[in-house]
Order: sequence, then C-alpha cells, then structure tokens
Amino acid sequence: NEDELRQFRSRFGIPISDADVAGVPFYRPAEDSAEMRYLHERRQELGGPVPQREVRAEPLPAVPEEPFREFHQGSNGRSVATTMAAVRLLARLMRDPTLGRLIVPIIPDEARTFGMDALFRQFGIYSHVGQRYEPVDRETLLYYKEAKDGQILEEGITEAGAMSSFIAAGSAYATHGVNTIPFFFFYSMFGFQRIGDLIWAAGDMRCRGFLVGATAGRTTLAGEGLQHQDGHSHVLALPHPTVLAFDPAFAYELAVIIEDGMRRMFVEQEDLVYYLTVENELYSMPAMPEGAREGILRGMHRLEPGSAEVGRNGRRTTLLGSGALVNQALAAKRLLEERFGVAAEVWSVTSYKELYRNALAAERWNQLHPGEDRRVPWVTRCLGGGAGAVVAVSDYVQSLPYCVAPWVPGRFVALGTEGFGRSDSRAALREHFEVDARYVAIAALSALAREGVVPDEDVRRAIKDLEVDPEKVDPMLA
Repeated sequence: NEDELRQFRSRFGIPISDADVAGVPFYRPAEDSAEMRYLHERRQELGGPVPQREVRAEPLPAVPEEPFREFHQGSNGRSVATTMAAVRLLARLMRDPTLGRLIVPIIPDEARTFGMDALFRQFGIYSHVGQRYEPVDRETLLYYKEAKDGQILEEGITEAGAMSSFIAAGSAYATHGVNTIPFFFFYSMFGFQRIGDLIWAAGDMRCRGFLVGATAGRTTLAGEGLQHQDGHSHVLALPHPTVLAFDPAFAYELAVIIEDGMRRMFVEQEDLVYYLTVENELYSMPAMPEGAREGILRGMHRLEPGSAEVGRNGRRTTLLGSGALVNQALAAKRLLEERFGVAAEVWSVTSYKELYRNALAAERWNQLHPGEDRRVPWVTRCLGGGAGAVVAVSDYVQSLPYCVAPWVPGRFVALGTEGFGRSDSRAALREHFEVDARYVAIAALSALAREGVVPDEDVRRAIKDLEVDPEKVDPMLA
C-alpha cells in the first residue's frame, strides 16, 4: 500500500516525492551514479547485456572404430544379454585413449544388477573426500571402491539426482567447454515414467548423451512383477523432440546405434539424447548382416527372408520383432513354415519412433510439394514388396507398433503387453500377455484368413495344435 511504498522509498533513499509515490513511478539512477556503475561492471563481467550460450568445446575429430568392432562379429554361440553387451561396450569406450577420459557413467543404485560392478575396481566411484569407510564387500574382488579420481557417479536411490548429473554432464560442452559424454544406466521403468520432466528439461537445455533403460520390457525381467516391468517407456519417449529412442535386439545393433550417436552428438554436434532399452535375457548374438547399418539407424532391417519354396503357394506373411521378442518372431517363422505352410520373413524393428517420425516427415513433404516426386516412408519402402499380412510383436504396449500402422501396406496386426506386469517366468509372462511364438503364428494365420488367403479351419487347427486357450482372460483386463 501507499504507506509501505513511502517506507521503502525512504529506506533505500530513492528520490521520489510523497506526492509522486502513489503513482508508483519508475526510477532510473543517473548514468554516473554508484548504482549504475556497479550494474554495468557486473554485466560486463557476465559477458554483455544479453545472456548468451557460448559453445567453447571443440567437436571430436572422429569416433574411433576399434571399440565397436567386436560387437559386429556376434557372440560365437555364447549366450549374452544386451545389458551385458552395453556394459562391455561402455568399458571398452572408457579404456579408449581418445574417448575414455570423456565418458561419465552414471548409476542410481543398480550397478550390480546391471553387471557394472566390474567397473568399480578399474575406474573407481567418484567421491570428493575419497573412501572413508570399509565397504561390507571389501573381501570380494569387485568391492565398492570410492576415490577422489573415480570416474563413475554412483548416486544412490535417486533417479532425479542422477538425471541432474546427466544434465550437468550433457551440457558441459557449453557450460564448461568440455565434451563429456554421459551414459546414465537405470531401470527402464524408472526413467520416463518417474523423471520424464527432467528428461524434457535436458532436451530443452540442449543436452547430449545416452540414457540406457536396463532390464527393459514387460516380459524379459523374469520374476520382478509390477515394480520393474516396463511396457511403455518407448511410448512415453515419443513426444520428446530431441530424444531418439531405440530398442535393439542384438549387440551389433547396439554398437551401431551408440557409434552413430557419438558421431552425431560429439563430432557433428547435434543436440540429441539417445534412449536405448536393453534387456537381461540371455541368447546367442548373431553377426551383423551385410548392409544392415542403414536400416538399424532408420528403424528396421531384415533379418531373414521367407522360404521361397513354401511361399510358392502365395501364403506369405511378414513378422516384425523388437528387442528380445525378435526371438519370438524367429520362432514363429519356423512354426509357420514347417507346420502351417506359410512363408514368413522376419524384420528387426530397432525404433518405432524413428519409423514414425520418418513417416510424418514424408507426409509433410508430400502435402507441401504437390506435383513433385512423392517421398515414401522407410517402413513402406521396407514392406512394400509383397509382404503379405504383417504382424508386429513388441514387449511394449500395442500402441507403440500401431503408431506406424497408416504406412504399413496390407493388413497389419500388433501384439503387445497390455496391462500390469506380474511375477512369473518369461514363458508364463509371454503366454499371459499373448506375445510368444504361438500367438505370433496364430495372429499371422488369422490375418491371412481375413484376407481370404487361408481358410478359417487352418486357424482353428493352429489354436488347437499350439495349445492356446481361446477363452483365457484378456490380459488387458486381468
């Protein structure tokens, strides 16, 4: 009120008369006053009158190829999880003479779950005071080692705190002139669902780095139930403008994506965040097929063609798999070709978001350039050559694969993990969510029946032969 304004005026010695106070006028001190000199001096120290983002870090000259090579060769029959492959690749990058000092591994509290305890002794956990206690695991080979020069940020049970460290490291190229490269490993369930606002802030601040959602998927982390079974993080990642989201099935896909991400973010200096989901299911990793790199980065590439001999009868289908469920698509291919006379080709979909954004970009171009050569979305180009009915199986909710449905030629059916997770074996979870090889095969036969390619009797026979209960409760309602 007016009395308070007068007191404020008098307290700070502002030369405004009692008569003028009621009008709340602006007051600007003289240019040579102590106040104005102080303000100008402080502003000059800050670099000028307008805030600026000055990027002082020099781009990396190149991304070395050597750390990635072994992952292109497959696992030579050994069973490996993509989480294990991601950690092994991280260790290789940290030992690289060029990149190693720039890598910032960030872990909330799950290092041992992800198999990252092997990094403790080698690189140390950062502590500004060093290790002042004897860890309970001191007698083990991979004990909890803290050090003033430790490289790992082990933050404890605080995804928000760890994400804040990611933001600091991911923006250091601008704020400190250093190209630090953060790798934030977390339970995928606790990423976009729990700290999505901070991930949005990271994009808004033009951060760069890798978010790794480990033990991802709703059926790949056996026994963990509701708390950890993520079936929707890729859907939550869709609206984030600078986030590229990938769900690789194999070590070579993971290596190609990380290598390309490092090139784009730290050589070409694009302001991006890469979200990678990795699982803990063990299976043999194949070698990288020739010519697969472009498809891996654009969202999908072909793994296996359909049988030419079986396909002579015109009964053909295309199966799309993502993450660990690529193996269910491959198993369904064998069922369809060997037991039901349907040729099936299999594709690995590494990123529905990349397919979706590519399709939207093509649609926009076509709308704004009438009469010019039309652009064809990557998913349409891949599936346009007589794909037959297309069935997608994902460890995420069905809306994820259905986001590309408008651009899939022919009949399209998506299987996903609707509903809550539950504690059980992988096989039981996949039966519950209806995403195992049997359900993929039945979905393909059913789609072909609706197209008039196979009789309904073949679908009924498959349901019986594969021991599927058609009256079981819908998992979305269970």
